Amino acid sequence: MVNGKIGYAVIGYGGMGSWHTRKIKDEMGEYAELVGIYDIDPERGKAAEENGIHAFATREELLCDERIDLVTVATPNDYHKEIVIDALEHGKNAISEKPVAMNSGELEEMIAAAKRCGKLFTVHQNRRWDEDYLTMKKILDENTLGPVFRIESRVQGSRGVPGDWRNQPEHGGGMVLDWGIHLLDQALMMTLPRKLKTVYAELTNVTNENCDDGFRTTLIFDDGLSFYVEVTTSNFIELPLWYMLGENGSAVITGWDCSGEIVMVSDWENRDAVPIVAGAGITKTMAPRTDDTIKRYPLPVQKADWGEYYKNVFAHLRGEADIIVTHNQQRRLMKLVEAVFESGKTNKVVEFEDIDV
Repeated sequence: MVNGKIGYAVIGYGGMGSWHTRKIKDEMGEYAELVGIYDIDPERGKAAEENGIHAFATREELLCDERIDLVTVATPNDYHKEIVIDALEHGKNAISEKPVAMNSGELEEMIAAAKRCGKLFTVHQNRRWDEDYLTMKKILDENTLGPVFRIESRVQGSRGVPGDWRNQPEHGGGMVLDWGIHLLDQALMMTLPRKLKTVYAELTNVTNENCDDGFRTTLIFDDGLSFYVEVTTSNFIELPLWYMLGENGSAVITGWDCSGEIVMVSDWENRDAVPIVAGAGITKTMAPRTDDTIKRYPLPVQKADWGEYYKNVFAHLRGEADIIVTHNQQRRLMKLVEAVFESGKTNKVVEFEDIDV
C-alpha cells in the first residue's frame, strides 16, 4: 500500500503498458498509487522516467517492492504466463493483458498459481467497455428488433500485420490473438446465457505467411443465432463494424463514432411491392420497402469508460465487489480461440462443448 492506496506497477512499458500507466496516474489517483514500471528495453525505462514514472532496474526489484499490491503485465503474449506466475509467487495480485495466454494449458497453470498463492489473477478485457459493442448489446438485450437471428461484428484495416512481435507466431502473433480476442470475447459476453454449439473459421495469410493476418468465423448458438466475426488487414473499402438482423428490423453501426441507425417495420399488413429493374431482369421479392411501411430510429448509443474495469479490480481487492473478468470466462474464451484455429486449419466445423460462466 502507498498512502492508504493500492500500490500499482506495470511490467512492459510499450504501447499498452504506457496506456495503463497513464490511466492510473491521471484518473485513478483516488484508488491507486503508481509506484513504477519495468521494461526489458532500457530505452523504454528511460521514456518512463522522462514521463515522471520510476523505472525499476530489474523485474525482481519491482516484484520485491513491498509497496506494490497489483501488477499489470503488458508484454508480448508468450511472456504472460511466466511473468504473471512470478508476480503471484512474489505475493502480488496480477492482471494479464489479453490474450491471457498462448493456450488453455497455460491459462490453467496461471489459475492454479493464483489459487496456490491466494492472490487475484484476472485479465484486461477493456473492449467490454467499447461504446459500439454496448450499444448493440443493448439492442439485443432489449429485444428491440424482435428475435435476432444474425449478428455481424468486424474490424478491417489495410496495413497488414504490424512489423513487430505481432507477426511472429512464437510470440503469439496474428490477428486471432490480437483483435480477434476482443471481438470473440464480446461475442461470448453479448450472447449470454446462450450456449455456443459450433464454430467454423477461415484463417488468411494475404500479407503475412508467418501467422494469420486475418480470419472469419461463424458461431452458431443453441437458439439458432448466427454470430459472424471478421478481422482483416487487407481491406481498402471497409464494411460496417456491426450489423444485426431481427424479425422486425435491422441495426447497423458504420464506424467507431457509433454512426448508424435502426430500421424497423411499421406496417406488416402492407405487403404489396412494386417490381424494380434488377440487372437483366425485374424483381418483386427484392424490391425495397416503401417509406410508409418502415420507420428509422437513432441508435441508443451507450456511453462508457474502461476505467470501470480498474475500479472493479480495486473494489475487489478492498473486498467490496466480485471480479468482473472471471477465470471461467477466460477458459471459455481460450477454448473458442483454439476452436477457431482448429477449424481454420482443418476446414471443418468444430463442435463446441460450452461451459457455464
